Amino acid sequence: MGSRSSKDKQTSEASFLLSQEENAEPSTVGDNRHIVVSLYNYPSGGPADCSIHVGERLNILSQEGDWWKVSSTATGKESYIPSNYTAKVFHRWQFEGISREKAEELLLLPYNQPGSFMIRESQTCSGAHSLSIKRNTSSIRGSVKHYRIHQLQNGWFYISPRLTFGSLSHLVDHYSEMADGLCCLLREPCFILESNNVPMATGPPPIAVRKATLNWKDVDSSMIFSKDKVDTEESLVSEGLREAISSYLFMTDDMNCDNCELNWNS
Repeated sequence: MGSRSSKDKQTSEASFLLSQEENAEPSTVGDNRHIVVSLYNYPSGGPADCSIHVGERLNILSQEGDWWKVSSTATGKESYIPSNYTAKVFHRWQFEGISREKAEELLLLPYNQPGSFMIRESQTCSGAHSLSIKRNTSSIRGSVKHYRIHQLQNGWFYISPRLTFGSLSHLVDHYSEMADGLCCLLREPCFILESNNVPMATGPPPIAVRKATLNWKDVDSSMIFSKDKVDTEESLVSEGLREAISSYLFMTDDMNCDNCELNWNS
């Protein structure tokens, strides 16, 4: 059997490299694929008065200069909001158009746990990036740690000069596996409502139902030692408590049921 010609082989290799480049994830926000997140409650006021809430993913319905018509993917509510009340998010963790203070506000929202993070454009160094991570601390002050991400002339990125990465994605992958000097491992990207597969709570919170504390003076021995099936909804003594007491008496063997009944009725 004859081998493929060198021309066919070069064409195949070129096609493979081209497909690899097309599927490669960009290291910057040059890729147009992104989602939009709200940075403010709008209109301002109490939560019940707002059509759009901070941290919600938005659908852009129309763009009219500095004002955009949007709808919340969480509630479906529509509103016109200033375009600078939003930020673009690439790869779920790369935020464009967000300040250090706003990054901290988003990372301190519910659902974010220690290790939640984002990469954003640096405000103090043009063209640079910063990594913001929620720390494992009970104090609000200093609960978000920021790291400057430097870039070499060859385009590679680093936080510590001893570790360089060809893309921001590679940097995120590495620090998701080992802290290597960071305050903690990178866990999940900063939570965006209706984007990270965490269900939105709808309606009032569930009411916790708890039975009143058991008063042993109201307990009759038949509630514990009866062999008949007991309606646990109506009985003061749960099935679990009955089994626990029976197991205890069986293991200790210090008394029999007749004595128990005598003691309970006395």
